[in-house]
Amino acid sequence: MSNEELTREDALTREVVDLMAGLVAIFHREYEEAAAARSLTGAQAKVLALLRHGPRPMRHIAQTLSCEPSNITGIVDRLEARGFVTRESDPQDRRVKLVAATEQGRAASAELRESLNFAREPLATLGPEERRTLRDLLHRMLVGASG
Repeated sequence: MSNEELTREDALTREVVDLMAGLVAIFHREYEEAAAARSLTGAQAKVLALLRHGPRPMRHIAQTLSCEPSNITGIVDRLEARGFVTRESDPQDRRVKLVAATEQGRAASAELRESLNFAREPLATLGPEERRTLRDLLHRMLVGASG
């Protein structure tokens, strides 16, 4: 590859990264606003969203959200006080605490997710095949980033 081709590819990569950063910023702003409208912090809303897939160990939640375990403890304490989550011992290892969303917590998370218009409007400009292609490319990028 020539230097000129590398420079063009670098410029394209930077443009893609800038576009993705713009989308992420819009998503975060809308997510924080939607959480605040439900008297939740963004971190509390993210914990509830993560629990949508079932109970999770506190350590896993901290790792997924790139937080200190002590921060997750405080977040879970506040969610538990509102009746959104429960803590239970892991049946396989009683030293591990699992956090599970209650019915009320799952409902709050679903309501918040449904209120997010961020993706609906931009995605409406894409046809079904374009959305499938975008989904597949994003999935491939995420798998590559985690592997």
